[in-house]
Amino acid sequence: MFRKNQEVELTIEDLGSSGEGIGKVDGFTVFVKDTVIGDVVRVKLTKVKKNYAFARLVEVIKPSENRVEPACPVARACGGCQLQMMSYAEQLRYKSEKVYNNIKRIGGTTDFKMREIIGMEEPFHYRNKAQFPVGLNRDGEIVYGFYAGRTHSIISCDSCMLGINPNGVDINSKIMSIIKSFMEDHNITAYDEESHKGLVRHVLIRIGAKTGQIMVCVVINGTRLPFAEELVHLLKNIEGMTNISYNINTEKSNVILGTEVVDLYGSGYIEDYIGDVKFRISALSFFQVNPEQTEKLYGRALECAGLTGNETVWDLYCGIGSISLFLARKAKKVIGVEIVPQAIEDAKINAQINDIDNAEFLVGAAEEVVPSYFEENQNAAECKPDVIVVDPPRKGCDEKLLNTVVRMAPKKVVYVSCDSATLGRDVKWLEENGYKLVEATPVDMFGQSVHVETVALLYQMRDDSHFKHICAKW
Repeated sequence: MFRKNQEVELTIEDLGSSGEGIGKVDGFTVFVKDTVIGDVVRVKLTKVKKNYAFARLVEVIKPSENRVEPACPVARACGGCQLQMMSYAEQLRYKSEKVYNNIKRIGGTTDFKMREIIGMEEPFHYRNKAQFPVGLNRDGEIVYGFYAGRTHSIISCDSCMLGINPNGVDINSKIMSIIKSFMEDHNITAYDEESHKGLVRHVLIRIGAKTGQIMVCVVINGTRLPFAEELVHLLKNIEGMTNISYNINTEKSNVILGTEVVDLYGSGYIEDYIGDVKFRISALSFFQVNPEQTEKLYGRALECAGLTGNETVWDLYCGIGSISLFLARKAKKVIGVEIVPQAIEDAKINAQINDIDNAEFLVGAAEEVVPSYFEENQNAAECKPDVIVVDPPRKGCDEKLLNTVVRMAPKKVVYVSCDSATLGRDVKWLEENGYKLVEATPVDMFGQSVHVETVALLYQMRDDSHFKHICAKW
């Protein structure tokens, strides 16, 4: 009989969906964070259930051949990197297997081509965005960093190994040091989640990977940032500083950003590129955090779409139009749909600055906008698209939306997924309603973490020579 705080030895034989190691002691399953398949470890049981337990790593008795020394000194404590102790080659193998297993287990199919995962040349220093929570330590001192895994306890961290360092300069650390000193000098309080008191909640930093432009947005639990002019004076001379603002979020919730941004310096945005497409990015914009891998991700989506210049394409969950604009340069017309009004405004501007005039953007929830549009315009050419691209959030696509996709009957559905579990679920639904998964390509956008993107191609099941030709290829 196992009990809490008991120490046991075991061999890690598998990994769970969150990157935790899985081993067994006398047939009893134990989940252990910070371990790698092949590790022989001593662990302390922290939570014991009837048939399984969770444990904390105490000692690596014999390391796996795939274990490496984490580059970051707070890698174990920080919740951002779950896989730093694992070689990058093993990370890629794990992610690819995770995607395949979710499609097989949840999607119920193995009859598709699983393409080789597209990895990163350098799995560190790739993130163009950081969101630092700000709080107090036990001594009442201001701290910032990142949350510990599955908690809102701040792990103090001056330098993130994943952040972009333009020209070798750790911009994130420099900015956060300035803001901390500014707060201390002017007695500006840090936010406390439990009491919902204190002013500064988070600091959002964006860095243009190709342009070097920098944005700083201080998220506050109030309507005004005191001594804002002085903060601008302290920050504006940093090379590349383009926009300084504060964001108002007075809600008692875990949502980082509120809906109102007050610009203090600059035009309200920075610009950056994915490939040769320029994007204007505001504080509230969704923009992929790894632009180099994003170019590969969108390139794969474009290959799957197979556009010749004559197609009508829908891009659902289009954000600021990033995929839409890639598609529009090869299609006859693209219609993008996104729920965030500011993102749609950015998408329209992004189309203009790239001289793209065949992209139209609709604001609203895709599961509401698309069915409504289809019901009102069933006979229009736009409601008989050649390709539909979906890039939903982790929860996947709403069944109401999938039903409309099937009724619109595109020849191809290109599904860009950030969660292979919901991808598997939606593949199953689409295969039960007239579509066939042809191939899936994992793309590693988030080195050192368990997250992975996937581009999946589905074809409408029709008895025609083109579909038979595609099937014959795989």
